[in-house]
Amino acid sequence: MDWARMLACFMVIVVHSTEPFYLGGDGSLILTGTDAFWTAFFDTVVRACVPVFVVISSYLQFPLHYSTGEFFRRRAVRILIPFALWSVIYALVWGEPADNFKNLLLNFNYSAGHLWYVYMLLGVYLLMPLLSSWAEKVEKKELQFYLGVCFFTTLIPLIRDWVAGGEPTVIYGPSGLPRQALFPLWGEASWNGYGVFYYFSGFIGYLLLGLYFRKFVGDLSWKRSLAVAVPCYLVGFAVSFGGFWRRVLATAGGCFPVEGLVEKAVWWETTWCNDTVGVALMTVAWILVLRKITASGKGYRRVVLPVSKASYGMYLCHLLILVPLSAGIRDWLGTGLQSRLGFWTAPAEILLSAVCAFVCVAVVSVCLQRIPKVGKYIMG
Repeated sequence: MDWARMLACFMVIVVHSTEPFYLGGDGSLILTGTDAFWTAFFDTVVRACVPVFVVISSYLQFPLHYSTGEFFRRRAVRILIPFALWSVIYALVWGEPADNFKNLLLNFNYSAGHLWYVYMLLGVYLLMPLLSSWAEKVEKKELQFYLGVCFFTTLIPLIRDWVAGGEPTVIYGPSGLPRQALFPLWGEASWNGYGVFYYFSGFIGYLLLGLYFRKFVGDLSWKRSLAVAVPCYLVGFAVSFGGFWRRVLATAGGCFPVEGLVEKAVWWETTWCNDTVGVALMTVAWILVLRKITASGKGYRRVVLPVSKASYGMYLCHLLILVPLSAGIRDWLGTGLQSRLGFWTAPAEILLSAVCAFVCVAVVSVCLQRIPKVGKYIMG
């Protein structure tokens, strides 16, 4: 699990290193077809990063090993206090502090959009005590049934897109921010968002997946693990990559640059969403492979273990280092048709940004976490 945490943290940084290649301008901007291809490739390769984190949390903590009160107390120290601290830092550093602090009463700072993850994680934690007694007693076939229902819900975003017939209708809320109007399915309507599969969608499936691996998937050989992982990953990659690529080409009509408001990028990302079938299949593949990595030598003790322990703090703070570093690398290597390396500029910038940021963030986070008495409150 330490190897999985470290890799998932690096994968998150790769995801955010690709964002400058399709987010920009009025919200969405892809300068060239080459940028579109490499964005689709790299972001798809690592898109299972957040589900992997959730599966790890489930695998290690679900069902609960101690009382509900003790569970929430430990989670508060580990999750809430560092989250509150870094939310304040982002509010001071990016945007208008007064507006940022006012908005923090209702949601995360949109400039630090990665903090959505913490809200989701807290929701999963709230469910764990409620389901813990059932999780202790559940039998394999019963759990497989519920996993099957959750897996079906990963098809729903694609079904919505298919029946809607193309780019979604966009509505605007009181804040002026665009929001996709979803095609209603199976009990949903304009006055009711709680359809039959509402309670099985989202990240609950990954909570159950971690439980399933822990209770019912034994120590598989590399051959058996890869026999399942490879086809799962290839199919998942094809769905996620192909969906993004098809939507970008449909928008561009063969002509780049292509740009629009942020909802355009949201539509491009349909098959990248964590609750879609491609990402779910790639998550299964990653977990099957990561379970086989058990190396525990000097490299593990000196590098992997401390980085794993600091991974939550790394997630919280990494944008503060990645954003300026990525901007500097893009200024150096250039963008679009004026880039220094042509076809290879985008992959070079993405990988260089991700690797350099990961190393810097890891060093800073491990050092901060080791500060006596207060380190755990800063980095978790």
